[in-house]
Amino acid sequence: MQRLMYLLFVIVLLAASGTAQAEGNPAGYGIELQGFPYPYPVQHFPFASQGENLQMGYMDVKPKQHPNGHTVVLMHGKNFCAATWEKTIDVLTEAGYRVVAPDQIGFCTSTKPAHYQYSFQQLATNTMALLKQLGVSRVIVLGHSTGGMLATRFALMYPQAVEKLLMVNPIGLEDWKALGVPYRTVDQWFERELKLSAEGVRQYEKTVYYGGRWKPELDRWVDMLAGLNRGPGHRLVAWNSALIYDMIFTQPVVYEFPRLKVPTVLMLGTADSTAIGSDIAPPEVKAKIGHYNVLGQQVIKTIPNGRLVEFPGFGHAPQMEDPAMFHQALLKELASDGSR
Repeated sequence: MQRLMYLLFVIVLLAASGTAQAEGNPAGYGIELQGFPYPYPVQHFPFASQGENLQMGYMDVKPKQHPNGHTVVLMHGKNFCAATWEKTIDVLTEAGYRVVAPDQIGFCTSTKPAHYQYSFQQLATNTMALLKQLGVSRVIVLGHSTGGMLATRFALMYPQAVEKLLMVNPIGLEDWKALGVPYRTVDQWFERELKLSAEGVRQYEKTVYYGGRWKPELDRWVDMLAGLNRGPGHRLVAWNSALIYDMIFTQPVVYEFPRLKVPTVLMLGTADSTAIGSDIAPPEVKAKIGHYNVLGQQVIKTIPNGRLVEFPGFGHAPQMEDPAMFHQALLKELASDGSR
């Protein structure tokens, strides 16, 4: 009888453990994502900006062997963190690159200020201050999603510091407001973000990012976002998210691609349909936005010394959908001399 009770206890414990693992941290994570495991040690860069004392979380990962003298800066997307670059960091450091992967202010392991005027110029300035602190003067910039918009702005502001610009399914390849997408106020974005849930994130990403496909390993990143939102910083996290969405919508970079002076590689999963505000756009507007299979071909013609690499049938994050395929292409582009 005692043995039977013990076995029942073990079964209940394992079931509870499985549920907790599936849900991540039901209580949520700290306001700077405390409690969520990052693949490498997170350091913090303290600095002052707009009258606030802030800190930027980042990973600075040295080459695993045979350093090649190059540093890659990874810029994450809106619904992503530096941690989501985990496999890319592994591949790059194995190939001899030093990798600096920051969480931008307002995101993940970094400060969520109560008041901040977000702009891509400001985030680029913050990133440059971090690099100066680390003694890095010249970098390869790799930006994904919103990070692609930031990477573009960084390359426009600091062309002398950028060896090469690579963008993975960047948003901002079109100007949604000019195409007729209605404007959401910051307050409207805030109310929307307060309602964020794991299931909502999963369904959005499955539909928009991955063309209806889903892999269990992606649940970890859903938990990261939802856990940050449901933690003790719930309202401040949602507020910063609202401010950031307003920045994304109102500060397109598409018009400035012709000004880029650095070798540029546009890497696109062609099945991506991401377009900010498409959920409230009139049907005739929604039908004409978010077509990455068309956008890539259009935009690359406007980028001097630009090259387009497409991943047919893949979505918003090819580096997460098929890491081996993506990283083979990435290493090839990094080794290229930039000629078309």
